[in-house]
Amino acid sequence: MFRLGRREFAPHEPVIMAIVNRTPDSFYDQGATFRDEPALARVEQAVAEGAAIIDIGGVKAGPGEEVSAEEEARRTVGFVAEVRRRFPDVVISVDTWRHDVGEAVCEAGADVLNDAWGGVDPRLAEVAARYGTGLVCTHAGGARPRTRPHRVTYEDVMADILERTVALAERAVALGVPRESVMIDPGHDFGKNTRHSLEATRRLDEMVATGWPVLVSLSNKDFVGETLDRPVKERVLGTLATTAVSAWLGARVYRVHEVAETRQVLDMVASIAGHRDPAVARRGLA
Repeated sequence: MFRLGRREFAPHEPVIMAIVNRTPDSFYDQGATFRDEPALARVEQAVAEGAAIIDIGGVKAGPGEEVSAEEEARRTVGFVAEVRRRFPDVVISVDTWRHDVGEAVCEAGADVLNDAWGGVDPRLAEVAARYGTGLVCTHAGGARPRTRPHRVTYEDVMADILERTVALAERAVALGVPRESVMIDPGHDFGKNTRHSLEATRRLDEMVATGWPVLVSLSNKDFVGETLDRPVKERVLGTLATTAVSAWLGARVYRVHEVAETRQVLDMVASIAGHRDPAVARRGLA
């Protein structure tokens, strides 16, 4: 069983998590959804295009201006409450590593805490347990929040990913987080160079084999840009190719900017795999 908020997902159902950044300096949209109305319009569009989860973030992942916990909460808590009011059935996720922000957004109606920095604040999982929310357990290789990797090495990157994420997931369940609401994430680009992220993608089936639902956050990331030598606005095709590979290898949740395009890729892979019927099947029958 895989359950988040009010939603229960079928065994082979791919799940789209749409990114809504509440930051003025986000790497991809450059603050397009920092203000409330554009952000709410983005939520409405994402839900219409097939997103089951809305992932709200109040701090950009990369280095930049210092954002206090109070400011992060100011950017996210009220918005979570408004999304909950307008879209009662959508799954609301909040991208944060701070337990105090996690507590505030759970009070406002969040269903998932997306910890992209690998449990750097161990109390965040305690908050998820107390509120019965879902939790994303991400591999960041021990990196501190908002830092870029520098000459990072692994003897075996996937072995490190498995060891850290499974340990975080098992700890979360031991604390009381519902097992059916825990996901693991290889953390593309987080504490990794491009070759590490490519290998993590290539070996994603090893994460799937653990039995924990696997979330991938691939959208327009630097490993795509470096692989194809493309700037951030020209990484959609590389992202979708990586999405297709991840879907074939068994990932369940896809954190994305381009919802409609991702939906088509996931539907196509599901149909090739035999988990979804074609939307129309007239060829050779007329």
